[in-house]
Amino acid sequence: MTPDEILARQARALDQRRPWEGVWQECYDHVLATTPGMGGATLYDGTAPDAAEQLAASLMAELTPPWSRWFGLAPSHALERSPDAAAARAALEETAEVLQGHLDRSNYAQESHQAFLDLVVAGTGVLAVEEAPPGEMSALRFRAVPLRETVLEEGPSGRLDTVYRAVRLTVAEIQYRWPRAALPAAMLNRDPDAMPAKHRVVEAVWPDGTGYRQAVVLDPGDGMPVLIAEGRFTESPFVAFRWMKAPGETYGRGPVMKALPDIRTANKVVELVLKNASIAATGIWQAEDDGVLNPATIKLVPGAIIPKAPGSSGLTPLAAPGKFDVSQLVLDDLRAGIRSALLADRLGLPDGKMTATEVLERSAQTARLLGATYGRLQAELLTPLIARSLSILRRRGEVPPLSLDGREVRLTYQSPLARVQGRADAANTLLFLQSVSSMGPEAAKQVDIPAATRALARMLAAPAEILAPQSLDAPEKE
Repeated sequence: MTPDEILARQARALDQRRPWEGVWQECYDHVLATTPGMGGATLYDGTAPDAAEQLAASLMAELTPPWSRWFGLAPSHALERSPDAAAARAALEETAEVLQGHLDRSNYAQESHQAFLDLVVAGTGVLAVEEAPPGEMSALRFRAVPLRETVLEEGPSGRLDTVYRAVRLTVAEIQYRWPRAALPAAMLNRDPDAMPAKHRVVEAVWPDGTGYRQAVVLDPGDGMPVLIAEGRFTESPFVAFRWMKAPGETYGRGPVMKALPDIRTANKVVELVLKNASIAATGIWQAEDDGVLNPATIKLVPGAIIPKAPGSSGLTPLAAPGKFDVSQLVLDDLRAGIRSALLADRLGLPDGKMTATEVLERSAQTARLLGATYGRLQAELLTPLIARSLSILRRRGEVPPLSLDGREVRLTYQSPLARVQGRADAANTLLFLQSVSSMGPEAAKQVDIPAATRALARMLAAPAEILAPQSLDAPEKE
């Protein structure tokens, strides 16, 4: 695409995004405290901000916990039966360790939490996965891209694989971001003592059949757009993911959007309660207008002396018509609804101690609640994230070339949420083995103990190195 075509396509996608912007802004105003001077709604109730932050942190801990292995690389089932299975497992385990080390040393934990917060509030999050400059502690550099800067298009595969990011940058920022950017001479020859000007830059990434293409366009506004940088990637540097979506829509819908009516109402109820409390503390008074009493100079503070004319009643408190207050009842229901919609009552820490059975049941319930969302995040976030990271490390020569297509290498997930079903399968398997052992020696002979051990290891995501090498004479049973 030419620079003019890129800007025109970005403008059309931006027009399709505009109906969402008002809803997104209202969600952010009622969940995240606004910066002073930027306007927005005044927050009176802290239930939604607290629950949204807890949900973002819980998603990060359940899907991609920091400093913990939440993914694995395993040979395909066909390769498992080959003579090279043991060597393949060892090589893939080493590759996974290298990738985990780069993730631990990178800024993934900080940036992913911000992207998860966008996911919870607006329903769509965008994470940029870039290659760090040589000499950095990690080869990976992550950046949570604000949704207001990003325009997305859904491709034929259903993924958000076309991304336009519009930002305003100085010349120094452009050169740091794209060191080989071919900037016009007029921009480079500006007075060094003048205030640095910011220029509109549109970065576009789209699939081209064999990979992804990148184009960076400088948009002067009143002149001809200039292509200042371009590139090609095996995997997209932008990972866009959604909480859920309705058929025919491009952008996702988050839990805050669903709970927004309750959040607005709870915020208004607390505001009215505070106003009522202010009236109850200071009272409403009436006084005769006798020319002596000046209401503008009256201060209702302890020890104050308020003059009054002889024979006048002075200040008289105005009695309230009644004391019946249902605001707390309404507020309790609203807060419970908000916490339920944001899963704070499901993902939060329980009160008191729990038995092992209660822990497993709570984990299973969480998996059921987040099943659909987890499936979407696995396809739109986790798999592209690992593929993009491995592509960067492969280009640097730190990992061998491999393809996550299932025919050679299988990508497995070992996060706490992914292990819930594995623990349930392992419990069923152990129950079966106990039942068989109680049936006597003849029944026990029907069980292949080494195969059962390896099956349990897969279900519980046990490290490959703790298993003995499998004999080629006794291939593993499916």
